[in-house]
Amino acid sequence: MTEDVLEVALGVLAAGISAAIGWFTRAFLLRRTLRRKQRFLGLPRGSDALLVVNRHAGREDAVDRYDVFTLLELSALIKDCGAQARIVAHDLVRQGLGRQAEFCVGGPVSNHRMAAHLRALLPGVAVNTGLDPEGPADQCVFQIGTERYHLEKGAVEYVILARLSVEREARPVFLFCGQVAITNQAATRYLARHHRRLARKYRDDSFCLLLKVINSEAYGPDIVELVADVTRTAREPIPN
Repeated sequence: MTEDVLEVALGVLAAGISAAIGWFTRAFLLRRTLRRKQRFLGLPRGSDALLVVNRHAGREDAVDRYDVFTLLELSALIKDCGAQARIVAHDLVRQGLGRQAEFCVGGPVSNHRMAAHLRALLPGVAVNTGLDPEGPADQCVFQIGTERYHLEKGAVEYVILARLSVEREARPVFLFCGQVAITNQAATRYLARHHRRLARKYRDDSFCLLLKVINSEAYGPDIVELVADVTRTAREPIPN
């Protein structure tokens, strides 16, 4: 009887030790994953993040509903890192880069902050706004280097997802620059789903990705394909 009790006690002790080791291992891995996520997004615990929102293309006093969804999903991503989001209209931001993480949403027409970022950081990217009467008839065409990407509304739509940093230790700025508002939300979901892979590949480096949203009319922002890493091309001025 004594031997049986001893065996049971040893079994319980071994099970307890195994459970404790498993718990500590899971906790360690979760903390390491969170630290990597915070570093990649530039969001240490307790920090502030700037969410720069554009205006609705047809109404200066409103935000497109898909961009509202984008802001909500970005806010959840920021909250997961233990940081706080501060939403600011694109025409009210008066600060440089690197002081805090920035998430800038919208194309250069509806978001002047985005236009400034493209000119300064991605001179190889041009967006045909359709506002030039002497320009091409089709609107929202992306030109990256010498390649052009045309909008097929509801069927094939493009969006630029970029992580840019002016200095090694500066907080990054993320750009969600789409041909239509729903593609901004698609790029946000792509970042949320693939931030681990992107962090492993790029670490603290800048990148610029061209994504393609497939059949948003039927599937919304859920089906997204990576077209290309266009970082090198986007950072060189477009040849004349």
